[in-house]
Amino acid sequence: MVRKPVVAGQFYAGDKGRLEKDLDDMIPQQKEKINVIGAVSPHAGYVYSGAVAGLVYGRLSPADVYIILSPNHTGYGARFALSAESWSTPLGEVQVDGKIASSLTDKTKLIEENRDAHAYEHSVEVQIPFIQRVSPRAKIVPMTVQSGSPAELEEVAGAIASSIMESGQKATIIASSDMTHYESRDSASKKDRLAIQKILDLDPEGLLNVVKEMDISMCGCIPAAIMLMASKKLGAKKAELVHYTDSGDVTGDTFQVVGYAGIIVF
Repeated sequence: MVRKPVVAGQFYAGDKGRLEKDLDDMIPQQKEKINVIGAVSPHAGYVYSGAVAGLVYGRLSPADVYIILSPNHTGYGARFALSAESWSTPLGEVQVDGKIASSLTDKTKLIEENRDAHAYEHSVEVQIPFIQRVSPRAKIVPMTVQSGSPAELEEVAGAIASSIMESGQKATIIASSDMTHYESRDSASKKDRLAIQKILDLDPEGLLNVVKEMDISMCGCIPAAIMLMASKKLGAKKAELVHYTDSGDVTGDTFQVVGYAGIIVF
C-alpha cells in the first residue's frame, strides 16, 4: 500500500520540476550542517512557512531515517497512530523503516499501526518533500499524536529513543508544528516566545504546562514534547532557534497571524 499525497497542488507544488525548484529556493546550501537529533518544523502551505522549514532542513546533516511526529488535525484514528505504508509525493516514493516501526509497536501498546489517522492529515506530508530533497535515500517513520498524559508521552518517547539506538542508524526526530493561530502579531509573538523558550531549555514538561496555562494554540505541542523527551534520552544537550516568523510577513495581515518556528535540538 502507498499513501498518496492529499495536499500536493495545494500546500506545495504538485509538479515535480516546480517542487524541486521551490525546495532548492527554500533550503539554503551555505550553512554548516549539524548532526541534529530533533527539530521543530512548521507545516503550513509552503508560501507561508516553507522558508522556515527550509532553514531547518538546511541545517540538518542527512540522516538514514526521519521519525516524523505530527498532530492529528482530523481526529480520525488512534491516539498514537503509526503509518506503515510507503508515502508518495511528486518527487517519488519514500519507504517506511519497517524495523523501527515494528520495534515501536512491540515496545508500547500505546502506539498502533493505523491508516485512518494519516488518510487526510497534512502535517506529516508537507515534511516529506524536504526530507526527499536533503536525504534522497532516507526512510521515514510517520506518527500522528492526538493526546496523552505526561507518563504516556514519556513511554512513547522511550520507545522511540530505544528503537533508534537498537537500529544503529542515524536518525532525526521531526516535530511538525505551527505555533499560535489567528491572534494578533503582538499576542502571538509574546505567547510563542514562551513556548519556544521551553523548547530551547529542553523542558518538555515546561512546554506542556506553559501551552496550557497561557492558552497557546501550538498544534504540535505534544509532538514537540515527545521529540524533546526522546532527544534528551539520545543525548541532546542544546537547542537553537533557527528562525521565527508569522503569516503576516506574506499576507500583510498582522491582526490575525499564524506563528512559525524552526528549532533544532542537538
